[in-house]
Amino acid sequence: MSATPMVYVVDDESAIRTSLTRLLSSADLRTHCFATAQEFLEQAFIQQPTCLLLDVNLAATNGFDVQQELLRRGHHFPIIFMTGFGTIPMSVKAIKAGAHEFLTKPFEPDQLLEVVRQALEHDERGLAERVEVESTQRRFETLTPREREVMAQLVTGKMNKQIAHELGTSEITAKVHKRHIMTKMNARTLIELVKMWEQSGVHELNKNSTIIQRVNPRP
Repeated sequence: MSATPMVYVVDDESAIRTSLTRLLSSADLRTHCFATAQEFLEQAFIQQPTCLLLDVNLAATNGFDVQQELLRRGHHFPIIFMTGFGTIPMSVKAIKAGAHEFLTKPFEPDQLLEVVRQALEHDERGLAERVEVESTQRRFETLTPREREVMAQLVTGKMNKQIAHELGTSEITAKVHKRHIMTKMNARTLIELVKMWEQSGVHELNKNSTIIQRVNPRP
């Protein structure tokens, strides 16, 4: 893994925290344990491959509430739920809510380590994708309003002449805008530019704007 992974453990049983710390440390995995959800949620999470081993039945709250709070804050790293008395409905609820895995205590050490490794690898891939999207969005913000208009036309496959006609400008000006866009976005091909347009999220805003206009047409 390119960055040092972190495994968080939230369990109100001291013996469980100690046991998990020893097991994960034996596999050279960094671990940070918490006895309460409140202590855990006070952490400042950094960008690194991360997973959470989370007890379902905590003293002051439950694991599902912690999961929802993490999602509300925009944290999407994998969660491995743990419980001493799991039921099928409970496991189904966890998986439907987006849990990576649901384990019933006691679990086999090798099983736990394998699930943790899979979760970290999954988050590493997701982290790389999130970093790429954020980088694309930052580059998009450097475009002028006119360049964004030209980009919106480019990604539909229109030629310079068509773009110039659509925007009421000259073909030479359209070519200049295209060159600037490709440079600023660091795009080598039109296919790459289309992908970046999708990552920028602007197409969703445009689509929603079109829907609103259709629902609420101007008088």
